[in-house]
Amino acid sequence: MMRLANNCKARRLDKGYSRNTLSKLTSVPAPTIERFERTGKISLESFCRLAIEFDYFEELGCILDKTKYTTSAELERITKNRNRKNGR
Repeated sequence: MMRLANNCKARRLDKGYSRNTLSKLTSVPAPTIERFERTGKISLESFCRLAIEFDYFEELGCILDKTKYTTSAELERITKNRNRKNGR
């Protein structure tokens, strides 16, 4: 997450945006942007707003387009593990 935060900060600075300007454009509070850049912690909704502002909408959508399995055995293993609780 820190790598994403650093990339977001670099992108913000490349565009010449202050945190307040980016806040006004995305409706993400400036302190949230500051915390994200400092700690890498942000809500999914706020992260998506920042990604959209920096023209990463298509890439964001591609994340869920790829399947996590290639064979039926892998799908069966994923489905079986879905009901696990507390590492049991």
